[in-house]
Parts: sequence; structure tokens; C-alpha cells
Amino acid sequence: MEQFHHPRGVRNGVTPTPQRGRLLAGLRGRVLELGAGDGVKLSCYPADVTEIVLVEPDPFLRAAARSVADRLARPVRILDGSLLALPVADGSCDAVVCSLVLCCSARVRETLAEVRRVLAPGGELRFYEHQRSGNPLVTLAERLVTPVWALAAGGCHPARDTLAAIRQAGFTVENAERFAFRHFGHVIGVARPVG
Repeated sequence: MEQFHHPRGVRNGVTPTPQRGRLLAGLRGRVLELGAGDGVKLSCYPADVTEIVLVEPDPFLRAAARSVADRLARPVRILDGSLLALPVADGSCDAVVCSLVLCCSARVRETLAEVRRVLAPGGELRFYEHQRSGNPLVTLAERLVTPVWALAAGGCHPARDTLAAIRQAGFTVENAERFAFRHFGHVIGVARPVG
């Protein structure tokens, strides 16, 4: 299995972060990533990933991801699509990666239902998301800033209880690590559909 860290700490011009390493480590087969962002994570996927499919509704971000994808040897498909109707066949993905996407979904339960639909039997959800703090004072602050933050950050809800949403959508959270980053609560982990 390919190790995440490049000997010099940089792979294909991208500086890996510990969070990217944990999010993507051990993935294999066909992986669907929701929200391409700038495409920087594409260079960090392990060699056992045979195809990456990105779903990104924003044309600017699709173009940015395409410029990264064009430099890679593995197949990358970049699709326009909605989190509520993923343009991917049922049971066709070995894993789905969500990185700061579930906190932006207007209808997170429906997004997670789509994730379940496209996962192959035994597939997994990898997530790195905002997570409501366990500290009541911090949670209050997160709730107070959410209306302004959501307007400025693409609908992001930093006070969302993402772990609860994942469980309520029929997933078992196999592992999850909570941490603070830039004063907001975050969580990184792995979940699998129940049954």
C-alpha cells in the first residue's frame, strides 16, 4: 500500500496535511469526491485508487480541479451535479469522500441518502467536516456566527452536528476524531451504511 507522506513532504507540488493523509489513507478502487474545491486533494490520493469521480456544481471550481486532474496519470472524471441528485449509478463507488461539503448542504439528510445510494456493498464514507463543539459556550458562538458565516462561506453551517446527521442517515461511524481548527469544531472519520 502506498504511504501517504512523500519523502520531502510534497507530492506533485502539493503539501500534504495530516488531515488529508487521514482522510484518504487506504482508499482503493473507484472513489467519488463531493465538492472538488480547487482539486488539490487529487494529488494526494493513494495509488490503489483506480478512478476518481468529482461532483462539483461550481464551474470555476470544476475548471480549477480540471487543471490539477490533467497532470495526473490516473483517470479523473469531473462532473457537474447536485448533492441531492448525484450523477453516478447506484452501488458504483467503493468510497465517497466529503470534505467540508456536508456542512454546506441545505438538505444534509438527502445528500447522505444519495451517498448511501452510490456506495457499493462494503463501501465507506470518508468525511472531514465542521462539527458542533462539545463546549456549550463555543457552540453558542458557532450558532451566533452561522448566519453571517453561511452567507460568506457558501452556505456552511459550523454549528451543525454532522456526526448526528451521519448516524441519523443510516450510517455507523467506525471512527471519528474531533479537533478545533481556526476556532471552529471539526471532525474527521469513516462511516459505513448500516445493513
